[in-house]
Amino acid sequence: MNTLSRHQLLPMSTLPEHQLELFKKMGYHIVGTHGAVKPCLWSGRSIKGKGSCYKSQFYDIRSHRCIQMTPFLGCNQSCLHCWRPVEHPVDTPAEWDSPEEIVGGCIREQRRLMSGYGGLDDADKVKWKESLEPKHAAISLAGEPTLYPFLPELVREFHKQGLTTFVVTNGTKPDVIEIIRPSQLYMSLDAPDKETYIRACAPDHQDQWERILESLEVLSHHPSRIAIRITLTKGLNFKDAPGYARLIELAEPDFVEVKAYMHLGYSRKRLERDAMPRHEEILEFTSELGRELGYHMADDVELSRVALLSKEEKVTPVIL
Repeated sequence: MNTLSRHQLLPMSTLPEHQLELFKKMGYHIVGTHGAVKPCLWSGRSIKGKGSCYKSQFYDIRSHRCIQMTPFLGCNQSCLHCWRPVEHPVDTPAEWDSPEEIVGGCIREQRRLMSGYGGLDDADKVKWKESLEPKHAAISLAGEPTLYPFLPELVREFHKQGLTTFVVTNGTKPDVIEIIRPSQLYMSLDAPDKETYIRACAPDHQDQWERILESLEVLSHHPSRIAIRITLTKGLNFKDAPGYARLIELAEPDFVEVKAYMHLGYSRKRLERDAMPRHEEILEFTSELGRELGYHMADDVELSRVALLSKEEKVTPVIL
């Protein structure tokens, strides 16, 4: 019995059965008891030579070597634009999986998922072999990663394994944001004011907005590379570029990504297709935001309806 790890002894998942089935139908692969991996669309396309994620173009992240994962499927917001189910998906588990278990499980699962591409006629065999040795972890799949109590240790474990990391947070845990050290730290900012935030993000507590403001201040002196990410939804939060700029100035980020809401997953039950801004509208909003901030329009990807502002004229690749 003592030869088995704690990971093997715990039940397969702490998710309620109906939630587990929902996530599986959406392509999530459960890791341990509260984490998950989901193959990114761009991972397969990259192996087959059919393009890469916009983060590859912006930051030189290799799509076929990127793990899209989360240490915890729970969240404290129910954002209308989110592709996951709207209800908060899972309670806090009685016992947490360790960072080593989550990282090891994610790497093993990613290798298993990528192994199937080797038999495809149109697969680039060099890229396929590279995909079995992931080099980047996007800690952004679903849920809110800062709710996992060992997130700093998780990031360090990925780095120990030779992977760079992006952490994407909603900004509601400023105390955690202050102590994590990913290769690049993203914070979502999906409203220029509290009223819009409550409508767009449906937080579990209305005082989350004050925590977001605190997190913006924390980012201004954070040692990681910082990106603010705005997801714009027409009829909801697609407004007031000067208002967004006043908040972003608190954080002094290296980058600002402005992206259109995409009509995918469970968001289709909450929003209409015409809530998606056109790429031209994203470029216009981003240009106005850039003028307010004094940032440079660094790049854009029409297919993903996303644009990048940079404090500096040159964007350098992410490295450990």
